Amino acid sequence: MKTRIFRFWQTICLSGLLGISSLYAQNSGTEYVPAPENLQARKEFQDSKFGIFLHWGLYSMFGQGEWYMTNENIDCHEYAKAASGFYPSRFNAHDWVAAIKASGAKYICFTSRHHEGFSMFDTKYSDYNIVDATPFKRDIIKELAEECQKQGIKLHLYYSHLDWTREDYYPLGRTGRGTGRKSHGEWSTYYQFMNNQLTELLTNYGPIGAIWFDGLWDQPDDFNWGLKEQYALIHKLQPACLIGNNHHKTPFPGEDFQMFERDLPGENTAGLSGQSISALPLETCETMNGMWGYKIKDQNYKSVTELIRLLVRAAGKGANLLMNIGPQPNGELPAVAVERLKGIGEWMAKNGETIYGSTSGNVVTASWGTTTRKGDMLYVHLLTDKMPQFVTLPLTEKVVSATLFASGEKVKWENIDGGIVLHTATLEPSADCIVALKLK
Repeated sequence: MKTRIFRFWQTICLSGLLGISSLYAQNSGTEYVPAPENLQARKEFQDSKFGIFLHWGLYSMFGQGEWYMTNENIDCHEYAKAASGFYPSRFNAHDWVAAIKASGAKYICFTSRHHEGFSMFDTKYSDYNIVDATPFKRDIIKELAEECQKQGIKLHLYYSHLDWTREDYYPLGRTGRGTGRKSHGEWSTYYQFMNNQLTELLTNYGPIGAIWFDGLWDQPDDFNWGLKEQYALIHKLQPACLIGNNHHKTPFPGEDFQMFERDLPGENTAGLSGQSISALPLETCETMNGMWGYKIKDQNYKSVTELIRLLVRAAGKGANLLMNIGPQPNGELPAVAVERLKGIGEWMAKNGETIYGSTSGNVVTASWGTTTRKGDMLYVHLLTDKMPQFVTLPLTEKVVSATLFASGEKVKWENIDGGIVLHTATLEPSADCIVALKLK
């Protein structure tokens, strides 16, 4: 990869990102010029293509998913009593990170504080945290951060902008109205609390790859969250730390990547991703089963084949896949999830070359699959159980060879006006049958 061509394109990409970000900031009336290390982090993030989301908090104890408090109108003070029984005795940061690394994932995004308001780290700005409020008394994020650094995995941190517990998250948003908050606090104190916690997270745990915000949709569009100052604080503390926000809108100034919830960019089957696609690095988050947080009744896990195809389709759109797992209350990753990670990892060990560091290819999405591109290689990913007779590809470059990526066996093809036709009827279906085209 360290060729002159790669370095040339890397320089072009980094320069382009800087220009695009600056232009976007100027058009919005707010200046944000990302630091050089931020641009480099964006490139590395974009090349990584695969991460694992971990939704873990007190909600795991109830086994009803992470929205249990608001969905069932649970009094937040009664809910908080669960902390005294939270003792995840089987949590082992080494085992978590090792299983995730074996899947081929390059980063972990962990919920530092979800909407329930419970902090999964040792914070001095609230007693409602894993160290002070539970008999476990261990800093989960500290252990994860140390293990991620040892095993070479980047750590990203989810952080909720809303809180169903604190009195100073006021005015109340559209969620959490039945959780028993009794008085109205001052928004300014809540805003300062968030910034204090973000300062802790970006000061006490080594390099953090990204802050993954969530919850802006809880308030009206004209609500002033103070994002400009908050984003500036993050970039001051760690210039390379990327900022993303799950607000379901086109990115705001100061944000470094764009996320899509439960849909690939350009698709909107879940109703949360109708926003336009920006020029920033892209990420799609999706659940491995049906929930984000642990739900004891939800065993409807996607198969290894389904997960591989989702990962490949995301890469075909130039996006990362952030695949979620909800750890159990005892601290273990569900056995089914670990089995799925192993299956993905076995596939990535053989085929990751066609995914990592790739960009969208000549066909972004088709009934038969997608394509990814790296230098002079175009990878045709046939994601189907029934092979089409032919696959037509628009191409302006000359094809030097067409082979099966797995075996090197030649694949028949012919030139047509504006592209080529691959003869695919005799190819064997798999999770992803990959045809490698060498272009001139």
